[in-house]
Amino acid sequence: MNVLTDNFSTYGEGFLGTLELTVYASLLALFLGFVMASFRVAPVGSLRVFGTVWVTVLRNTPLTLLFFAVLLGLPRFGLVLPFEVFAVLALGCYTSAFICEVLRAGINTVPTGQGEAARGLGMSFAQTLSLVVLPQAFRSVIPPLGSTLIALAKNSAIAGAFSVTELLGTYKTLNELGYSIVWTFVWIAVGYLIITLAISALFHLLERTFGVAR
Repeated sequence: MNVLTDNFSTYGEGFLGTLELTVYASLLALFLGFVMASFRVAPVGSLRVFGTVWVTVLRNTPLTLLFFAVLLGLPRFGLVLPFEVFAVLALGCYTSAFICEVLRAGINTVPTGQGEAARGLGMSFAQTLSLVVLPQAFRSVIPPLGSTLIALAKNSAIAGAFSVTELLGTYKTLNELGYSIVWTFVWIAVGYLIITLAISALFHLLERTFGVAR
């Protein structure tokens, strides 16, 4: 226990850093994932192509490479932001590709007659998607959305290699101070477990409240 009690502030700072990365990147990923899923089912060909390219590129790019591209590449084009913001951009954009496909799979489960009926009532594509299709699709994709955001929380560990304060990076400080590397990682794992279990509990509650009855 002394590894935790003697370094509680260090662990706390890393835990809060990971929590902030997870929350902000999740919000960005959900927003972009929704936009790209809308693009992929849009009646406009150029939007479908853009959405397809976005998903294909990001899903097939290693996350570490994306971190290098964002944190080291964007400043060369004059975009200078805190590394934490760059980390959120990298995590959010990467995860949005997976959320897009989860939402698109949910959209495909909605009977086509629902959309046709909405259009028959004079609704636009945006109204049909947001008011008719997506609310039904969301109910069926709650579990995979939760799994995707849990993966995001664990992927945030990569940010520590780019001078971003997060939980996994605390091992460097504690290792230099001579603490047991085994117990250092045990308490790091506990921190990640708390975050992932919280996300799991949230989506379990959403599934019980809004999910499709099986």
